[in-house]
Amino acid sequence: MRILVTGGAGFIGSNLVDTLMEQGHEVTVLDNLSVGKVSNIEHHLDTDRFHFVNGSILDLSTLERLVRQTDQVYHLAAVVGVKYVVEDPLKGIITNVRGTENVLELAFKYWARTVVASSSEIYGKSDRAPLAEDSDRLLGPTTVNRWSYSDAKAIDEYFALAYAQKGLPVSVVRYFNAYGSRLDPKGYGSVIAKFITQALRGQPLSVYDDGEQTRCFTYVRDAVEGTMQAATRREAAGQVFNIGSNREMTINQLAALILELTDSASEVVHMPYASAYGADFEETRRRVPDVTRARAVLDFEATASLREGLTRTIAWFRMKEGAGPAAGR
Repeated sequence: MRILVTGGAGFIGSNLVDTLMEQGHEVTVLDNLSVGKVSNIEHHLDTDRFHFVNGSILDLSTLERLVRQTDQVYHLAAVVGVKYVVEDPLKGIITNVRGTENVLELAFKYWARTVVASSSEIYGKSDRAPLAEDSDRLLGPTTVNRWSYSDAKAIDEYFALAYAQKGLPVSVVRYFNAYGSRLDPKGYGSVIAKFITQALRGQPLSVYDDGEQTRCFTYVRDAVEGTMQAATRREAAGQVFNIGSNREMTINQLAALILELTDSASEVVHMPYASAYGADFEETRRRVPDVTRARAVLDFEATASLREGLTRTIAWFRMKEGAGPAAGR
């Protein structure tokens, strides 16, 4: 198939591209490299079936040329990372809303099977557990930039579902804290990337608040598998899916496991969210996905244990930084 991956030089996107290339597809990546990196896809650049366009989903002429030539679209391009969203909400809103509108309008025009990447951030600060795809959302006030990302991704989903009602074969996947090789400490999945980097450098692990907030972490191999199932199963069209592990862990437990796996003597230091994100920052205490729908429709199950996934992720970070054993042991 001829496949377009927007944001394909990013963390999840580049791992998705690897699998698509392994399957023999012709793959085009559209990425403006604002978050993505050429190093994530450079091993494909000399392959005839791979094409890279350094461009934006806000550039309609470029986007139309690419969508017109494709059979399937994976739309992962977005402004991600809490720090980026808080510091420049306008950029995030324009990119995530207008960009997705552009992608879906053209997918509808040229009738391309499409998957739109969304996020567990959709649920806001709801601590209901587990969170099903049709669970209520709970957000803070519009004066808190933190929630602009959640609303932007919600509008993306509204666009996708509206086009689905007009017949477009489109699905939405909501990622729950994906992690793995190519994580960026400043981008998506920053807590694991930050902890690993700090542990390998012998620096204190900075845990916000009391560290008892919980998350469910999903190895990128599983996230990619769920995404591809949503793109290829006919019955997935018009539906939204939680893509994630439902194994819950506190941030304190995560920090302790990373210290164990890196053999690091780093300390854990607790600090307020305000020290990094400002006084008005809000965060949810608990986030656990209900994966019943993904299991039933996609036959999706996150199979990698956190210990297994972290071991592989730490190995990648060691290779990337040329790091030996962590300082202190």
